[in-house]
Amino acid sequence: MVAQSFDPPDVGLQVIRGVAGSRHGAAELDMRYRLDVVAADVVDVVKFAGGRLFDRAMAGWDVTVLLVDHPDERPLQILGAHTIDLEYALASVGDRPPPQTLAAAADLLGCDSRVRQGVVQALDQGAIEVTLWGEAWPGGLDDSVGLVQHQLSAAAQAFKAQALAAAAMPVDSIGLIETFRSKVMACPSVGADLIPAS
Repeated sequence: MVAQSFDPPDVGLQVIRGVAGSRHGAAELDMRYRLDVVAADVVDVVKFAGGRLFDRAMAGWDVTVLLVDHPDERPLQILGAHTIDLEYALASVGDRPPPQTLAAAADLLGCDSRVRQGVVQALDQGAIEVTLWGEAWPGGLDDSVGLVQHQLSAAAQAFKAQALAAAAMPVDSIGLIETFRSKVMACPSVGADLIPAS
């Protein structure tokens, strides 16, 4: 295994955040890798990507889910993610540093042109790992977006089951893998946990 050095490609990725309980309101740099997830609702995220979110959160990533509808955030909290309203996130896009990984519900690309534009732009630039999930696949994406899989850890399977139960969804269908579509990157992402689907 080759060790990777930690040299952030852009100082803009450093976020100043206040730390609760720190002396004199001091702030610290948040240097964690970021995974932003864009979806219509909580159930969709948990069902299709809950295990991967959990595994990334447990690896120390800042996992943020940008949601259209989020009356109950508890299932995502179980997975270690926090939520932001999608409208707020889109309105304040320049205020947040870009993530290293972007995941999105493919069906949302067909019904929100702003999300589609952001995902297509990220795919074209190739600097951000982009993964898409869902049963409906939007047309117009090139052939470089192929099937990949994330193998869930045992803990991810257990926590995904708890998150599904909290969302009042059937728990009997927890699989060992989650399948996504992702563009093959010239330089694999820092958290390369996806393997090509066979």
